[in-house]
Amino acid sequence: MRLRECHNFHDFRLLAKKRLPGPIFNYIDGAADDEVTLRRNTSSFESCDLVPNVLRGVSEIDMSVTVMGQKLATPFYCSPTALQRLFHHQGENAVAAAAASLGTMFGVSSLGTVSLEEIRKKHEGPQVYQFYFHKDRGLNRAMMERAKEAGVNVMMLTVDSITGGNRERDLRTGFSIPFKLNLAGVTQFAIKPAWALNYVTHEKFRLPQLDEHVDMSGGAMSIGKYFTEMLDPSMNWNDVAEMVKHWDGQFCLKGIMSVEDAKRAVDIGCTGIVLSNHGGRQLDGSRSAFDQLAEIVDAVGHRIDVMMDGGIQRGTHVLKALSLGAKAVGLGRFYLYPLAAAGQAGVERALRHLRTEIERDMKLMGCTSVSQLSRANLRFR
Repeated sequence: MRLRECHNFHDFRLLAKKRLPGPIFNYIDGAADDEVTLRRNTSSFESCDLVPNVLRGVSEIDMSVTVMGQKLATPFYCSPTALQRLFHHQGENAVAAAAASLGTMFGVSSLGTVSLEEIRKKHEGPQVYQFYFHKDRGLNRAMMERAKEAGVNVMMLTVDSITGGNRERDLRTGFSIPFKLNLAGVTQFAIKPAWALNYVTHEKFRLPQLDEHVDMSGGAMSIGKYFTEMLDPSMNWNDVAEMVKHWDGQFCLKGIMSVEDAKRAVDIGCTGIVLSNHGGRQLDGSRSAFDQLAEIVDAVGHRIDVMMDGGIQRGTHVLKALSLGAKAVGLGRFYLYPLAAAGQAGVERALRHLRTEIERDMKLMGCTSVSQLSRANLRFR
């Protein structure tokens, strides 16, 4: 299978599976417990049907949106995700370059493998910094100041990960950073030597956002322990309100799923929220973001920018979310599989395919701009 043979989400996933060692593929692919929420994230779109209009003159399509003060050429953006240089040596640079080529937003994670400063210098376009709330308040302030100095446009605090989810695929292989694999995991690496060669012949793997604060050498800490030992489960709304005030700019909470929490985000001065269950990787059995979207938009959509992520695999999924009132949708696995499959070329191909799908689907819906999408175009079964 070659990159040119990849035409949709499932093709890229299959190519990534062929190229990655099993433990790393399963880190991307897996979710918590029985992975019920992971599956629901996509299946939730299936109970919603599009109702198109015709004869609307759709020769020109404008799919641009404005989210948290950032003008995006597409109604999707690349959500911050961790450990990208494990999947391909180009890592965040590949995703940032692909996002910039489409005129959309890109996010860097606290667990990113390329520094905020490097990404900001190399790539144009809106940049989000996603971070976790640590027990060390000084570390939190230092990370925010660093992001401000680097020129980050939007601060995004993940609020659904005060402890790590039960990801049993990783437990079965012993996946951790640094690697502490069991025999089954080692065997999976042995049968994919091309990945190992790629990994050892490029820049050393590191976590530059954390390397001054966290000792990841010598097998001292796995990613699971990072979540369990360094993140602060006592985080509350007062803590976040203080951070919003300190940042004094575009501030987004990622992981909001209830109307009550959405209202609190507005009250403390946030400018955006992302409805998200972390790709099904945290609380299994939780609602999908798409299922929650309408009621949250109705409650706060006139006061704050509402986005969602989770389960997006097609242009029609994006249109359904926009029709319910989302300002934009975030992509995660959607670009990670192409990254693993072919680096920047893979990500660009996947994002351009999605843009093409959205443009075609908007024409078929009889809409020339995102603003024309509404619930009048939807029916739920």
